[in-house]
Order: sequence, then C-alpha cells, then structure tokens
Amino acid sequence: MLADQYFLIAHQDRTGRSRLHPRATGLGLAAALLGELILEGRIGIAEGDLIILDRHPPADALAHDILDLLIAQPQHRDVRTWLAFLSQDAEVRVGERLVRLGAVDLVTRRRMLSTETVYLPNTAEQRNAAAWAPARLANLLVRGIELSLTDRVLVGLVAATGLTRHVLYDFEMHRQAFQSLPNAVSALSGDLRDLIEFTEASVGSVLTVGRR
Repeated sequence: MLADQYFLIAHQDRTGRSRLHPRATGLGLAAALLGELILEGRIGIAEGDLIILDRHPPADALAHDILDLLIAQPQHRDVRTWLAFLSQDAEVRVGERLVRLGAVDLVTRRRMLSTETVYLPNTAEQRNAAAWAPARLANLLVRGIELSLTDRVLVGLVAATGLTRHVLYDFEMHRQAFQSLPNAVSALSGDLRDLIEFTEASVGSVLTVGRR
C-alpha cells in the first residue's frame, strides 16, 4: 500500500522517529491515503476539490474508513483542507495498519517526565523490511527501471515532502536518478499530479509558519 511504503521511508528504522518535521510527515501520509483512493478509482480531484467517483468500499479497512469520511462530509471538498484534517492522525492510522500487518510493533518508551510511543520495526526481519523501503525505491531510480504507477506517486510524495535525500543520499552516485525524478511525476494523471502539488504547497506552508 502506498501509505505503508511512505511511512517506512519517512521513519528511521532503528528508532521509529520521523525523519521530517512531524506535521510534514502527517501531510505526506494524508496525501498517500488519498492517493490510495485515487489509484483505486474511488475519488478524483477537479479544480482543487475532491470528488467521489465510486462509493463501493475498498477491501482495505483503512481505505474504507477514509472513503466513508469523505462521503459523510460532502460540504468539505477542498484538497488542502482534507490534507490538513487527515494529517492530524494519519501517522497513527497507518502505524496501526502496519502493526496489524506485522511490519512494526507499537512501542512505548518511558522518559524522565513523559512517555514516547512509536511504531518501531522491532525484529531483524521488520528492520530489514523497513530499511528496504527506501533502498528499493533508490534501486529502481538508479537503474532506470520503469516504475509502477504506485511507485511514481510514492516518488512524487517523497520529493514533495523533503524525503528525497533519505532515498537518494549520495548526489554524485545518484545524479542520474535525481534527474529522472521530474519525469516520474510528469507521467502521472492530472489527479495524482494535483495531489502531489497540493501536498508540496501544504508542507511548504507548514514549515514556513514553523520558522516564524
């Protein structure tokens, strides 16, 4: 699933902590959840608004929940509004799906004055799978292998949220892969390109406000 792969790339496999500002991670995950529904033909984007194309429930429980939420709120259609709303608990929602899949464990750490809860790859097998998520994407880009539609969206969201350097970590070695990124996104349909552009704009706004 798109959001699962984004989650694993966006979090450190040894600590479970986000590689980005938490709000940027939330927006990336929110976009990935909407992207899953676009990829399944359940929703689309027209002039900055989300539109329902197919009300039949997806097989995945989380995707089903998100679609139900969109259907239940017909008065709210602005993509950036939905990105902001879904970003509030997208990390928990996707983290819980990964727990159900056995990809991570829910771990609570005690600190001096607080506790920290993370979704952590807690076994060698889980850590290998988490580390493979960015390595797999880098391998596809470096070798020039044709990307699946889902991977094209994943590349777009990685770039839009500032995760590129965690996938393509060596500019000289990955120079050609960097140059191929725009082509990966430009080949997407208008709905998916719009989703990536709105995500990039939302992340930019969040980080700008955070620096004031």
